[in-house]
Amino acid sequence: MRASRAALLLLALLAAALPARPALALELEQGKARGLVGEQADGYLGVVDASSSEARDLAERINAKRRDEYAGIAKKRGASVDAVAALAGQKLVQRTPGGQYVRGSDGRWVKK
Repeated sequence: MRASRAALLLLALLAAALPARPALALELEQGKARGLVGEQADGYLGVVDASSSEARDLAERINAKRRDEYAGIAKKRGASVDAVAALAGQKLVQRTPGGQYVRGSDGRWVKK
């Protein structure tokens, strides 16, 4: 029960901390809609189209922001950055709308 409450609190903090600048949010949604990038269970954005330098740049920028946010939350909660990222990853994959890509447990990209 205590762990569950802690997880819910961690998710609430993460949800409050994740919104990016509006310009980045638009780029992120455009990248996802175009099938260039997708969510992964590790909490980071993955590159679906490896030939796209635009996708690689977008993933690098978003992942740098996410790493910073995860580190801040981990420090506040006394958790590891990897644990925070994995919890965020589960939620991000679950919330991915149909038609966008997620990386499956087998490492392959699948369209939801």
